[in-house]
Order: sequence, then structure tokens, then C-alpha cells
Amino acid sequence: MKIPIDRDGWRFIAIFAAVNAGLFLIWAPLGWAFLPITIWCVAFFRDPERATPSGPSLVVSPADGKLLPVALAIPPPELGLGPEPRKRLSIFMDVFNVHVNRAPVSGRVVALKYRNGRFFNASFDKASEHNERMAIRLRPDGRGDESDLAVIQIAGLVARRIRCDLKEGQSLNRGERFGIIRFGSRLDVYLPASSVVEVEAGRHVRAGETVLARLQ
Repeated sequence: MKIPIDRDGWRFIAIFAAVNAGLFLIWAPLGWAFLPITIWCVAFFRDPERATPSGPSLVVSPADGKLLPVALAIPPPELGLGPEPRKRLSIFMDVFNVHVNRAPVSGRVVALKYRNGRFFNASFDKASEHNERMAIRLRPDGRGDESDLAVIQIAGLVARRIRCDLKEGQSLNRGERFGIIRFGSRLDVYLPASSVVEVEAGRHVRAGETVLARLQ
């Protein structure tokens, strides 16, 4: 069975496999003990295909994971979205989730801003404000700047690498892959004021498939 793997994963998989092979040569029980970790490494970088729903007003999840409680929060100031609080949907990805990130809407990248920061546990609210992050401002197709939304890739307690493949001005389709975070992290989505949330806290969502909200 072929397992789709994100391009970031092959180097790590090769390292884990080499270590595993060396442990088998040293002492077979060590190799067997390490084998689940090697399998986990392969699973971490899996990149399965997803069936993205159609509909011009849909906002789908950009990440796999658990949806944290919906909050009202001011979006990152570097994106120029103003000081008014917005509905913030946060998805916490543990080390067993798929970590490939996907676009929540079809549209254009208006702004990209990277900021250094700390590495609090990504399930804590303070991670949104203080952790290392890549902030992305998107404008859905056929809409004005009042419908812009923000997607924030946030490093977590053990995450030390955010990859974002986007460029300012780039167009992308809903469900399109745009990056990955290693290992265990969080994504925040700041919605326009008129949007309607379609999911409840605690639900497990899937990148590119689960509808989070509808734009009005």
C-alpha cells in the first residue's frame, strides 16, 4: 500500500530508518523496541488526499486536530486587519495528527508575516499571542477586504519548524496544500465579523474537508 508522504518527511524517515537498522545490527530487541518510533515518523508525515466540499461561501479547516473553544480575539496586528476582535477558531494538532496544512478558502494571499516567538504548549491560549508564528491574510474570491480572513501557523511545545509555501499575491484553491508544521502545533483562523460558525468546540476536524464556517 502506497502512503503519500510530505516532502519534508523523507529526510527524517531516512534518519529514523537508519538508526533502526543500526539498532537491529547491535541487538535485535533494541531494533524491535525502536520500530514503533520509526513507524510513527512515517505516519507523522503522511499526506492523504482529501475530498474538499464545494460552495462559494464555505470556510474549511486548514488543519487536522481538535477544535478548541471559539474565542473573540484581536487578529495579529502585522496583518493590518484592524483592532476589532474577531471569532477565532483554533485547531490543536497533536503528534499523531496529519500536519499538512490546507487553504480554508479559494482566494488570494494579501499578506504574509513571520514573527519569532516562544514555544508554549499550543493548546494554551497564550500560544496565539506569544509563540513563533506565520500569519497569512487571505481574500476570498469575488469579495472585498471586509471578507478577509487570517490563518496563523503557530509553533508548539515541541514544534520548531514552520513551513509556508505561499507568496504574496498568489492565488490558491480551497483545500490546496500550503505548508506543514513539525511536530505538534496549532492553527488559528480569524473570521470576518459576518461569518457563521458551523462547528462546536471539542470536535475533531480534518484539513480540507470539515466545514468550519460560512461567509455571509
